[in-house]
Amino acid sequence: MTITLRNPEGLPKIDVYRQVAIASGSKLVFVAGQVSWDAEGVTVGEGDLAAQVERCYLNIATALGEAGGSFDDVAKLTCYVVDWTADKMAPLLEGVSRAAAKLGRTPVPPTTLIGVAALDVPEHLVEIEATAVLD
Repeated sequence: MTITLRNPEGLPKIDVYRQVAIASGSKLVFVAGQVSWDAEGVTVGEGDLAAQVERCYLNIATALGEAGGSFDDVAKLTCYVVDWTADKMAPLLEGVSRAAAKLGRTPVPPTTLIGVAALDVPEHLVEIEATAVLD
């Protein structure tokens, strides 16, 4: 395995992600920010943050598959959420949980969450990008 995820002593233990990813592979994969489009470019889950987060994760998994990888190879996620407020954490985590159920694992690499004013299309509530390391 090319990525080892850790929560070191001296840092808070966060249930939904790990604080550190240690990469030992040699091929870097940068996945462009994924929004909740299906293969035809139709927005999935309009107005539903959980559904859009789920679709973003599934789109990332598809992109990683093209590179010969999976969520096991993700070293870092960056999540951009429109008009972020703390009450959006529950639907965001619900979307991650739904994606985890479909992916067969809980993706917990280090994650940065950034609140933004808007994304490319008004219907999009979230965009998630990934960096992965493969052997």
